[in-house]
Amino acid sequence: MSDSFLQRPFTGRVALVTGASRRGAIGFAIAKRLAEGGASVVLHAFSSYDEGQRWHEPGGAEACATELAATGAAVRLVEADLSHSGTPAELVEHAHAAFGGLDILVANHTHWAGGGILEVASDSLDRHYAVIVRGSLLLVQEMAKRRPAGPGGRVVLFSSGQHLGPMPDEIGYVAAKGALVQAVPSLSHELIEQGITVNAVNPGPNDTGWVTDEFRPELEARAPLGRIGRPEDTADLVSFLCSERGGWITGQVLNSEGGFRRG
Repeated sequence: MSDSFLQRPFTGRVALVTGASRRGAIGFAIAKRLAEGGASVVLHAFSSYDEGQRWHEPGGAEACATELAATGAAVRLVEADLSHSGTPAELVEHAHAAFGGLDILVANHTHWAGGGILEVASDSLDRHYAVIVRGSLLLVQEMAKRRPAGPGGRVVLFSSGQHLGPMPDEIGYVAAKGALVQAVPSLSHELIEQGITVNAVNPGPNDTGWVTDEFRPELEARAPLGRIGRPEDTADLVSFLCSERGGWITGQVLNSEGGFRRG
C-alpha cells in the first residue's frame, strides 16, 4: 500500500454526509476528513431546522461547502428536508448525477425535541421517526439499490448512547435512535455480500455547541480525560470505518465516549 494512498485513502470515492451545516459540528468534521482524503463529497444541510436551535451558525452550510472546496475536493451542497419520504432518493441521485455514484454514506442528520413520556406529542414522535429512522433507512436503501456490488461500500449511522443508560425527557429522540441501533445487524447481514459494511457510532457527549457553561462542569466531571468529545474524535473513528482498513468491521455499534461515566 503506497504512502500516497494512505495519505489520500478516499481518492476516487464518492461520499454523502448528511446533517453537515455547522463548522463546529460532527457532520462537517467527518466531511472534511473525507474530502482531505480525496473523496468527492455531497454535503447535505437543512438550514431551516438549524435556525431554530440556539447553536445555529448563520450561513453555516455555505461556509462548510466553501471550506471543503478549499481542500481541493469536489463538493456539492444540497439543502433538503429528510422528513419528506422522497428526499433520500433525491440526495442519492445528486451523488450519481454530480460524481457518478455513491460509495460512502454517513447518515449524521438528526431531529431533536425534548419531552418525556408524559408530555410528548404524537406529531413530535412522528417527526423523530420520519427524520431519524425512515430517512436513514431509505438513504441506505437507495444507496444499495444503485451501487454495483463490489468492495468498498460503507454506511455509518449514528446512535446517541441511549442503549447505555437513560436519557430523561428525550423519549422521541431515544426511541428513534434506538431503532437505528437495532437495525444495524440486519442491515449488515443484508448488504455485506454487496460489499457494503454497516456500522453505527455513538460519539457520546460531544462539544458541538449545545453544551452550556452551566452544564459543562457536570459533563467534564464524568469524563476521565478531563474533557468531553470533540467532532474531530468522531471523525477519526468514522474515517477509519470508511477506509479500506475498516473493511473487516460491520454490524457493530461503536461507543466512542472517552470512558464517559454514565449514571
